[in-house]
Amino acid sequence: MTEEKEVVRGTRKVLNGKVIANKADKTITVEVERTSQHPLYRKTIRIRKKFYAHDEKNEAQLGDKVEIMGTRPLSKNKCWRLVKITETAPQD
Repeated sequence: MTEEKEVVRGTRKVLNGKVIANKADKTITVEVERTSQHPLYRKTIRIRKKFYAHDEKNEAQLGDKVEIMGTRPLSKNKCWRLVKITETAPQD
């Protein structure tokens, strides 16, 4: 009589941002913007942060809005991967 346990993995972080660079092979740079309140002055400020994400098929283009998810470390700076492209940038 063997009991099968269902393995439940923890939820991974998902972020939405804009592609600001795609020059490296299979890597995109995504800028994620969030708002926060200044601790002393209580003014709402925008905080921007850059993340390096793995793009296996090199499908994300400059200006695209994308969704990235946390993953195991893939290199020194890269520990995110591209999940999907939510909105494509207009082509000039």
